[in-house]
Amino acid sequence: MKVPVDITVNGCAYSEEVEPRQLLVHFIRENAALTGTKIACDTSQCGSCTVTMDGVSVKSCTVLTAQASGSCITTVEGLSDGVELHPLQEAFWNNHGLQCGFCTPGMIMAASELLRTNPDPSREEIREGLEGNICRCTGYQNIVLAVEDAARAMGG
Repeated sequence: MKVPVDITVNGCAYSEEVEPRQLLVHFIRENAALTGTKIACDTSQCGSCTVTMDGVSVKSCTVLTAQASGSCITTVEGLSDGVELHPLQEAFWNNHGLQCGFCTPGMIMAASELLRTNPDPSREEIREGLEGNICRCTGYQNIVLAVEDAARAMGG
């Protein structure tokens, strides 16, 4: 038995029937064909699957698609206007806030909520805002610098 869902992802409306147990991360990757959101641990430990749901960052591997029905989801692809990179994306690029890039979409999405709620965070607040997102490559210093840079670029 499938359940109907109505979800907006990056401004595009989807009305579909899905398995009741389907996770939002799979809907995003398979139904919406957006692969920026990563599947890594499947246990909500790493944060690679972080997206915003109605403006609040969530780990999409812990949300059922049916739970997200009626919501607006933004993925890393949805931050950009399609031409110019979002200031966070640009800052990660400019500050070498990524190495393998696997955690980057989740880091950027968590940082987007942080900067929405706190436009001028301290380094400690940035670290706290990114808690729950794991990077196995960078040591976090350049990620923090990228978020600081994005905050300045966004007027924080």
